[in-house]
Amino acid sequence: MQQSRSEALLQTLLDMVNEAITIVDASGTVTHWNRAAEELYQIPASKIVGKNIADFDWNSLKIAQILDEGRQIRQAYHEPRPGMHVLVNTSPVMSGGEIIGAISSEQDVTNLVRLGNELFTTTSELRSLEQKMTQFAPLDDPFHPIKGNGPAISQAIRIARRVAATDATVLISGESGVGKELFAHAIHRASSRSDQAFIAINCGAIPAALFESELFGYQGGAFTGADRKGKPGKLELAHKGTIFLDEIGELPLEMQVKLLRVLQERQFYRVGGTEPIQVDVRIIAATNRNLEERVAEGEFREDLYYRLNVVAIEIPPLRERVEDIPELVHLFAREIALQYGKPVPDFDPEVMVTLMNYSWPGNIRQLRNMIERLVILTEDGRICREHLPPSIQVPRLHSETSIAGQSRLSGQEKGNESEVQAIQRALKTTYGNKAAAAKLLGISRGTLYNKMRKYGIR
Repeated sequence: MQQSRSEALLQTLLDMVNEAITIVDASGTVTHWNRAAEELYQIPASKIVGKNIADFDWNSLKIAQILDEGRQIRQAYHEPRPGMHVLVNTSPVMSGGEIIGAISSEQDVTNLVRLGNELFTTTSELRSLEQKMTQFAPLDDPFHPIKGNGPAISQAIRIARRVAATDATVLISGESGVGKELFAHAIHRASSRSDQAFIAINCGAIPAALFESELFGYQGGAFTGADRKGKPGKLELAHKGTIFLDEIGELPLEMQVKLLRVLQERQFYRVGGTEPIQVDVRIIAATNRNLEERVAEGEFREDLYYRLNVVAIEIPPLRERVEDIPELVHLFAREIALQYGKPVPDFDPEVMVTLMNYSWPGNIRQLRNMIERLVILTEDGRICREHLPPSIQVPRLHSETSIAGQSRLSGQEKGNESEVQAIQRALKTTYGNKAAAAKLLGISRGTLYNKMRKYGIR
């Protein structure tokens, strides 16, 4: 009775998850096959439970290999049949030091690949239209350089647009490489101060001993080696404009007090100076640190934090903007290819899946550097898994026959029926992209069009 309840509980749990779950015993016999697996492979549980996994020829899970070797596989890319893309996690089940079975979960990312291809194609068409439009009327939207249409980045842009029309102090937060300075530039350009100076200063890159003179300037002869005429600081140079304080979380405590006074009184003194200097400046600060935690640790003044945090804009990391990655990949690939005088490359579906599932700790900066590397090192105009650095590549479960092997046309093909099927498979795999289908088939695009007309393929 207890066992049947446990079995019912397990089966209910398996049917609730979105991933296709397969459980086998030590001999490879399937003991559990959930609803997601039924939908993914179109095989009902009644036809596979109780049978050996090796008896099925879709060649996807390779659980027998896991049972033999006892090793886990994490986020392995696999294409069990043309047009289907999955990420696989498998693990042996251990008891008393022995392997008693294995569990495999497969996430269907076919729609993700389709989305990537559609966005890639749409972005290409959109950029071509934009180039034609700029011949007649240049794009002057200050936020145009910020790319992406996903909900997370769109929300950040909406807030930035609203605050740009005011003089409110802005605190931009986000991980390194997400584009905080790009947002600061856009806010300045969209403000009433756009015809005045935009001055950026990195609070984490200037030694504490020099920071005060860098921010406030100094009077002539204020210290040994100082210019006799003195030198204006960044705040003075930004008068009537905008000053961008990047990495504000690294600002030394003694400088935090003086910056707070500037925010309160709108005046400051040069180093060695005795006359106050009035300043009209908008302050935009940015940080990749959690300032609330820094306040709790005593490393950042609470009163300065609240002075800076009038309007907060949080820029999402790239891993939370998966839907934007195809567009960014296309933009960077096109931009870099033009820069180096190379053709804009195509990306294999597996590469796009990998890029869309990678965590990107360096965010957009890291993605752009990656695309630059790929464009430079790729010679045949097509970027494949092998071109990715090992740190980004995911494992791959190999099928005995590849898409190209199943789809490529050759002189040895027998009869028109097999040729029609190959063309249809290629078009299905590339979601109707004829240029990509022609490359997959190993023929020119013109030849593909002729064959499609010949066989009435639409």
